Amino acid sequence: MAPKNQSRDNREARERLRLYQARQGLHDRQRRRRVRDNTVGAVVLVLVAALATGSQLVHAGTQGSGKADASASTSATATATPSASASGDTGDVPSKSIAGGKTWTGTLTLNKDVELGIELDGKAAPQAASVEIDLIRKQFYEGTTCHRLADSADFKFLQCGSANGDGTGDAGFQYGPLENVPSDGEYPAGTIAIARGSSPTSQTTQFFIVYGDTTLDGSTGGYTVVGKVTSGLDRLESQITSKGIASPGSDGTGEPKVATTITGATIAEQQ
Repeated sequence: MAPKNQSRDNREARERLRLYQARQGLHDRQRRRRVRDNTVGAVVLVLVAALATGSQLVHAGTQGSGKADASASTSATATATPSASASGDTGDVPSKSIAGGKTWTGTLTLNKDVELGIELDGKAAPQAASVEIDLIRKQFYEGTTCHRLADSADFKFLQCGSANGDGTGDAGFQYGPLENVPSDGEYPAGTIAIARGSSPTSQTTQFFIVYGDTTLDGSTGGYTVVGKVTSGLDRLESQITSKGIASPGSDGTGEPKVATTITGATIAEQQ
């Protein structure tokens, strides 16, 4: 019986090792994806009025839910980090000539019935506008989720566009430079800006919609303002953002209570 038990023990040990190595591989892949996590990585100082109790420091760092099960189109698959170019870009970044220095208009539909009119500024932010136009044309965003909501005073945005729906995943490229950044750190309601990590060339597919006047720390460079919402902001607030955050993180942001999916996006050059 001893040889049989030994054989069984060996098989079980090999299986435990295989499972451990598989988990380690998964963890490593998730870690590499989170390095590329393109979130609004800013520290925000909200100065409360004199009647308030004091100042509130809000950190808009990476919010990792650990969930990578959101539905995404086939073009939204996370990829290995490509090599960097001389400009600091990585991967096959859409040409900034796509926007053509023009104004582009279209729609962004959330949960099938919240339709936002959008406008992209191809003159003020040619590279970012070109990337967004290309992603919308390729239906990259359809089926992805808006994974992060901020609803503090002077700090109100909904962040969308990660391939995996949890703040991770991209389209295989990262790019710069920062464009059309507010010099005063003020992002008025309706602003559409590009999220990023710590580097100015870490912009990729994620963006955030500001639904209430917001102040963001500009000490690390700020965020590219690519356009604005021209209609539907009231419906976004009444149906999604006003319902709150499911489980706020240490920075006060988190997954919106109303699960939010991008169900449609269109774009065309303004005539």
